[in-house]
Amino acid sequence: MGPLRPTIALTTGEPAGIGPDLASQIQVPDGRAHVVLIGDGNLLAERARLTGHPFDVKPYASKVMDESGLSLLDIPLARRAEPGHLDPENAPYVLTLIDRALTGLRSGEFDALVTAPVHKAHLNASGIPFLGHTEYLAEKTGIPHPVMLFVTPTFRVALVTTHIALKDVPAALTSANLRATIEVLVHDLRGRYGLSDPAIGVLGLNPHAGEGGWFGNEEAAVITPVIRELNSRGLRVSGPWPADTAFIPESVQTQDAWVSLYHDQALPVVKHAYFDSAVNVTLGLPFLRTSVDHGTALDLAGTGRARVQPLQAALEHAIRYGQGG
Repeated sequence: MGPLRPTIALTTGEPAGIGPDLASQIQVPDGRAHVVLIGDGNLLAERARLTGHPFDVKPYASKVMDESGLSLLDIPLARRAEPGHLDPENAPYVLTLIDRALTGLRSGEFDALVTAPVHKAHLNASGIPFLGHTEYLAEKTGIPHPVMLFVTPTFRVALVTTHIALKDVPAALTSANLRATIEVLVHDLRGRYGLSDPAIGVLGLNPHAGEGGWFGNEEAAVITPVIRELNSRGLRVSGPWPADTAFIPESVQTQDAWVSLYHDQALPVVKHAYFDSAVNVTLGLPFLRTSVDHGTALDLAGTGRARVQPLQAALEHAIRYGQGG
């Protein structure tokens, strides 16, 4: 168990996007944590001025915080960032922020991680291979099977496949992949969220969960056998559920978590219902990592129109659950 007031690292993300705008507005509820903003201090102060918010955050000192609960671990940019304009020279800076947070998480300096959005395409175009925070953190920590979980006020959804093309999903939906996803999900629901016997609902891949094989055989060939195996081990797993009815009010709260088989199977529901309050959580890591469920929104950077609520929700989730597991 960590300290009563956890120390949370918050990386400020792509400097041309809205991450710095949001980070400069973040608030720590009731002094319940020490939140360390990791990023360029001049950038954060500039975005605060552009968006009309005060920014007076003291330099970071380990385990010491002022009344705001905030401090700044200043990491300078390679070059001044213009809102909305991606700069290849600043691409390595984005990974520097994450790596500094990882160093602190490994040493116990930080208790959990919150990440503002990065621009994956820009990093790759700049010569830095990057699939996403989830994959990067898993590689750096040696975790074989990270799981992306979206937590909303009324339901949770974990993904089996994430950032791959839709045409590649059926081949990626293997028994091993599905089984490992559910095992990690159950482990973290027990250890971090305090659910001793979580109920897990697995969605079908095809319309109407295959309609008895008429619309595809993945349900019979892969999904159902894995569910039966996990049931035989005492896990409370059900399905495959037709995805078009799983999220109606009569169904959605019957399960402690849902397992979605590909990125856009469940995330449109999540973002439609809870865009400002859904939290992206990475399961399977040795620490809690949370994030927003949106991108860098380059067109909103520096305008004052980006909404801080999603990042605020990610922070409050990290404060509440970051000491479990």
